[in-house]
Amino acid sequence: MKHELQRIISGKSQVRNGAVIQATACYLKRSQRTSKLVKESKLYKKQETEVLKDYITKNNVWFSDVAIENYVSEGAEQKVYLKDGKNVIKLNDAIFYNSWEDYLNNLLLHNYFFPDTAYELLGFYNSQDDSILAVVTQPFVRATEKTDLEGVKKFMHANGFINTRNNDYHNPDLCIILEDLHDENVLTENGVLQFIDTVFYIQENFYLD
Repeated sequence: MKHELQRIISGKSQVRNGAVIQATACYLKRSQRTSKLVKESKLYKKQETEVLKDYITKNNVWFSDVAIENYVSEGAEQKVYLKDGKNVIKLNDAIFYNSWEDYLNNLLLHNYFFPDTAYELLGFYNSQDDSILAVVTQPFVRATEKTDLEGVKKFMHANGFINTRNNDYHNPDLCIILEDLHDENVLTENGVLQFIDTVFYIQENFYLD
């Protein structure tokens, strides 16, 4: 599985709704290879954002068709709008990540592990303060019952993820971290767990065999 994930992250294998995400991530990787900035620095993400803006303009993937009147909710990193009866649109500023590349990798990992709620990258939104927001769409999930977090722990453990603290998990074999799986990010619909908001991180040793 780890090799398959490596190929998906590198753009060599497909994943549901992954084509636009992979193309954008690969462009950022190629453009930032010569950067001497450390990814954890704020300057790195600022430089990367300028590269991303250039990519967005060249490929005409600016997105502005957001119906503000369909606003549903928001969290620390995103705002959510109804798109239609079956889907939502989410505007995300990637605040949880040191780089846009890391955010895009999160989308790919989500789509691999949770294809029923896979994200589709529609483009990017230019906000009033000249920052950019990723615009993704995702199936709308209607919770029919309260999520049992102990049930989430059992599900994650069965799939190789160890609970490290609170609602955070780690898969030592795959070298990935999955955080923030509380009952607003994991809904229960007709008895089935639906993961609608995930925060995946790839560890440095992910690329080691």
